[in-house]
Amino acid sequence: MILFISGQEIVVIILIVVLLFGTKRLPEIVKGLGKGVNEFKKATSDIKREFDHQTDSGIGKDVKKVKHQIQEASSEIKKNLDDSPLAKGVKDIKKNVDKLGKV
Repeated sequence: MILFISGQEIVVIILIVVLLFGTKRLPEIVKGLGKGVNEFKKATSDIKREFDHQTDSGIGKDVKKVKHQIQEASSEIKKNLDDSPLAKGVKDIKKNVDKLGKV
């Protein structure tokens, strides 16, 4: 059920509404509630659509651009580190330690 309301509770609510407003005004009230719910759904979908549009067009492109730049920079840094004399020295030391471990 809607909002965890049982059938008996719905009947009680309908009876209270009928007693307060009468049967003549009941269609007007239900029509007004329907319009209100419809407008709320429409506004919600408009906000969601605008948010999706903004994130796809502006922020999404910026994020992809920055991500690409970071990936390029990190691959360039890794290449430079692998080619550095320090990295070559570390590899030589590791080879020597491995040889000593086998002896």
